[in-house]
Amino acid sequence: MGKFVKVLKYGLMAAAALVLGMAAYLLWFGITPLSPARKIYVVQPGTSLHAFSRELYDQHVLPDPNTLVLLAYLRGESRSLKAGEYRFHHGVTAFDILEQVIAGKVAQYPFTIVDGWTFAQVMQSLDAAPHLLHTLSDLTPAEIMASLGHPGVSPEGRFFPDTYDYAAGMSDRMILQRAYLRMQRTLRKEWADRDPTVPLKTPGQALILASIIEKEASLPSERRIIAGVFVNRLRMGMRLQTDPTVIYGMGSRYHGKITTADLHRWTPYNTYVISGLPPTPIAMPSEDALHAALNPADTKALYFVARGDGTHAFSDTLQGQDRAVMKYQLHGRSSPQPLAAERKARPVRQVRRSGPLSRVGDAAP
Repeated sequence: MGKFVKVLKYGLMAAAALVLGMAAYLLWFGITPLSPARKIYVVQPGTSLHAFSRELYDQHVLPDPNTLVLLAYLRGESRSLKAGEYRFHHGVTAFDILEQVIAGKVAQYPFTIVDGWTFAQVMQSLDAAPHLLHTLSDLTPAEIMASLGHPGVSPEGRFFPDTYDYAAGMSDRMILQRAYLRMQRTLRKEWADRDPTVPLKTPGQALILASIIEKEASLPSERRIIAGVFVNRLRMGMRLQTDPTVIYGMGSRYHGKITTADLHRWTPYNTYVISGLPPTPIAMPSEDALHAALNPADTKALYFVARGDGTHAFSDTLQGQDRAVMKYQLHGRSSPQPLAAERKARPVRQVRRSGPLSRVGDAAP
């Protein structure tokens, strides 16, 4: 009897040592860096952890076809994994892989809406984004907004510029929904914190003005000053006379420059011929542009002109603006005729961020 007990004791010790050895081996292997043959691995719906472990073994990533299953048992983890695309970089461990496929940490792809993009540019980029489920490509802008649950709302300016990560198979509609809700939250916050003296009646008007500021301001430091110019003009009943609105209203007719004839041609967006704000935003404004529109700088300036280096010269009077135009756009050359007449006769320069100039009766409301 004593001999049997002794044999049993040693047998149990050997079994325990074997189990501990296997556990130690698994733990050691679980933290050993691996070298996957490729970065992206696809787990199809219904795939078991054992089948996925076998696939990685067949591709010489794991040393045993049951590695992931054994590690899951060892750690008390669930053996169900989430379908999707997984990105495994060089140096990943078996534990990392197990955690990813059980938690569903699928590969993410970035989609960026750039400050100042139009809705057409957003859709063009969205249509070209890989791995997305494209459901909106054949819809009109009005149909897209209706599909998002916002019928009758113009899409321009309504999608917050930022980078949105998505997994393979996500729909383009879901990205737009996220960007729309982000803009709504940001607009509500900025509207609640606005300067109460700003002559804007609705958050929608703030969005319109912010989009113009976004297109005009090359430097973040100038956004609030440019906003101050536009707010001063709105208070005085002066036309905004800003080139980006003309360009937007031209649509496909714009080919890199605008002429004096373009400034006189009526469109709902031509702020050289219409009073107040255009009917919709002209681009996707950033949060900084929204803040500037609702918290403009305290300035007396009514005019600004591009210096050619990304900055602007601001003027309180038409005479000061004339001098700035002479210096920065005519480069000090003498003119045989009065400057105001020359502004009406010459083609408009090709500078994109020009600012409101006194080219066509700027002093008149």
